[in-house]
Amino acid sequence: MQRVAVTPHSRRARRAAAALAAVVLAALAGPAAPAQAQPPQQPHPTGLPEPYLAALRAANVPTSAVGVVVQPVGPGPGPSLGLNESMPMNPASTMKLVTTYAALNLLGPTYTWRTEAFAAGRLNRDVLEGDLALRGSGDPRLVVEHLWLLVHRVRGYGVREIRGDVLLDKSAFEAIAQDPAAFDGESLRPYNAGPDALLLNFKAITFAFVPDPQTRTARIVVTPPLAGLQAPPPVRLADGACGDWRARLQGDFSSPLNPQFRGAYPLACGERVWHVSVLSHSQYFGAVFRALWEASGGRWSGRLREAPVPAEGRRIALHESEALAEVIRDINKFSNNVMTRQLFLTLGAEATRQPASTERAAATIRSWLASRGMDMPELVLENGAGLSRIERIAPANLARLLVHAWHSPLMPELVSSLPLVGVDGTMRNRTGAAGNAHVKSGLLNDVRAIAGYVHAQSGRRYVVVAIINHPNAGAAQAAHDALLEWVYRSG
Repeated sequence: MQRVAVTPHSRRARRAAAALAAVVLAALAGPAAPAQAQPPQQPHPTGLPEPYLAALRAANVPTSAVGVVVQPVGPGPGPSLGLNESMPMNPASTMKLVTTYAALNLLGPTYTWRTEAFAAGRLNRDVLEGDLALRGSGDPRLVVEHLWLLVHRVRGYGVREIRGDVLLDKSAFEAIAQDPAAFDGESLRPYNAGPDALLLNFKAITFAFVPDPQTRTARIVVTPPLAGLQAPPPVRLADGACGDWRARLQGDFSSPLNPQFRGAYPLACGERVWHVSVLSHSQYFGAVFRALWEASGGRWSGRLREAPVPAEGRRIALHESEALAEVIRDINKFSNNVMTRQLFLTLGAEATRQPASTERAAATIRSWLASRGMDMPELVLENGAGLSRIERIAPANLARLLVHAWHSPLMPELVSSLPLVGVDGTMRNRTGAAGNAHVKSGLLNDVRAIAGYVHAQSGRRYVVVAIINHPNAGAAQAAHDALLEWVYRSG
């Protein structure tokens, strides 16, 4: 850890600087290391704390590429800082704060999504002489365990054999063209999966590699169960460092249900997992449903089709999701892009009572912001998740939204969904104001961002928003940690 000088602006600032220096020295040299006084310096024209500015200089990031807002959430004394606060900036995943707070207000914290099963045909003893239709509403967190329960509820209704087809009703969402490689070329990564009204398990296939030193092979365990999947044989083990183990495996997913690993797996890696997204939404849902249906003792000889629930369909089973307040904890703490996109589209669908679309979702959020006196003319929404090159918001407006949320009855739900610095989520390994700040992070190649709340040593609460848009942003993460720590100690 490197000591940085703090510019004293007042007697109070000198005391805060001395306290910060003492903490840094204690971490380096133990309890006996004394804090050393710093020579007086002229205040930086931005008014920003020197530790933050020093970290920006170390990363070669100019202040022109930075937007910062620090302000108390209530009236009274306390530092307020601003730099380029009105400049539209790419916020990366801190945009999720806009989507999730709008959702808490528009849908309510107890809102749930429904996945339903309908029988279209006569049930003759345990044979459904017709189709089984499954209708989704865009549940962001429908996972295999939930589909397993739905399957067993259908079996509990008395259906053993489906003589017709299985229909997937996705009418809750408009068809949205999605190129999984368009954003960053990583078409296999599940975070690039597009939204779907029957999104299941984030459309991810997991390959777990379990090395056996005695046989010099690594066994491959595939989850979830997928009908028609040819399980790959064990791969040979290799010596040497773990390194880029995925590249060494030489995975070939060109035939999605017959994956091949033609390379070797480094023994030094221990057990690892590789999540991939290689099937379409319907292919994935159908393969998992058939595997679960047959494992339950059911039979199905028909086809899988995308079609609406027939008019004569009668509901025979239902899965209801967790409440929205629980869903946004997964979204914000772990920055789940796929779940956020599902929520974003749901906002438009519920507001208009029409199939979800990106345009309806963006218009719904803008309208809600305006109704609360938070017009944001610079706001650009592409998917509401921040996994975008074009989304924009001004730091001052993101801070304004956070202040509004703090004074809202929904404050506890939003704040509890944010990572606690140094403890959990995407901020678990960060150090600034550890244990005393709930902060959403944002990360893209040229973007580093933080936005949230700091509980300062003084007992006061602060909103902190800091965004860096610059090619060297990746080297400037320490600047955000320094800013959070300064707010905690000096606020």
